[in-house]
Amino acid sequence: MDYYQLLGVERSASQDEIKRAYRRLARELHPDANPGDPSAEARFKQVAEAYEALGDPERRARYDRFGSSGSRGGDPFAGGGLGDLFDAFFNTGGRAESGPQRGADLEVVAQLTLEDVVQGVAKDVAVRTAVSCDTCEATGAAPGSEVSRCDQCGGTGQVRQVRQSILGQMVTTTACARCSGEGVTISSPCPDCSGEGRRVEEQTYSVEVPAGVDDGSTLRLTGRGAVGRRGGGAGDLYVQVRVEDHPLFVRNGEDLLAELHIPATQAALGAAVGFASLDGEIEVDVPSGAQTGKPFRFRDKGVPRLRSRGRGDLVLTLVVDTPTDLTPEQEDLLRLLAKERGEEVKAPGEEGLLGRFKSKFS
Repeated sequence: MDYYQLLGVERSASQDEIKRAYRRLARELHPDANPGDPSAEARFKQVAEAYEALGDPERRARYDRFGSSGSRGGDPFAGGGLGDLFDAFFNTGGRAESGPQRGADLEVVAQLTLEDVVQGVAKDVAVRTAVSCDTCEATGAAPGSEVSRCDQCGGTGQVRQVRQSILGQMVTTTACARCSGEGVTISSPCPDCSGEGRRVEEQTYSVEVPAGVDDGSTLRLTGRGAVGRRGGGAGDLYVQVRVEDHPLFVRNGEDLLAELHIPATQAALGAAVGFASLDGEIEVDVPSGAQTGKPFRFRDKGVPRLRSRGRGDLVLTLVVDTPTDLTPEQEDLLRLLAKERGEEVKAPGEEGLLGRFKSKFS
């Protein structure tokens, strides 16, 4: 089994790249996201085993040298049950501190329209996250039972180890394996959360999106991420902003760009033309003889400035449309106009030069 291939990374990948690949796969393959799919659960365990070997630089070095026999193998979920599944999905690594640990940060995407960006909007986003268990009040203990101090670490959540080296005694402190660094043990786990003190549910949060936010921006909702095990604090929720393309407008910084289509008669003679901006109808004064490409700028009709006052501009580019659906009477009028202006046009039914050339040799 190639652990690098399981995680989809190169052997030269950095530790951060390995961590990101593992977290992405863990979310995709987690049993809660694939209920009743044994193949996804099996691969989820394989991915966790691969990360256990590659996520630590020392174990990774042993794996690179000796293969899976040189790293800590085996099933990382053996005997762990639901608690280890939660850790693989929500936690980011080993614990170095005692007591309940903060939950993981989560990400979600918010789809916005250009109108939302210009006006500002309160957007609801749904996220599958860990929330406190009401049955045990986040303690992890069944109602009526108690949480006991861990007898292995004395409630500190940490175990000290002393070893001799050529420099003398060296003391290392690690998280207690029996209580997972929490300092307490539970003899009778809560039946609704299996002793986790939290459950996975879908939550909906309202995000206040400020006017002027750009596509690709990130908004943070403090304390809206996953809660930690057994009373641990909540992480943050990061909202990635995605702005849908608009059929009429294109954003250019804080300006809005659009085309103003008018018929040739209005371009030739001039006209007052209405245009539906995002702020309502505006009037465009088109001078006589206006040509395609002429710009019209309207101040403060663009996108609000996110970190200062005011707005950008609305810039309309004129496009003169040639009529294609003339009635016989309209065609006669245009031929009369061409004659008055001394402009040569085709006679009705007349072929062009290429058509006459083909007819001559056919």
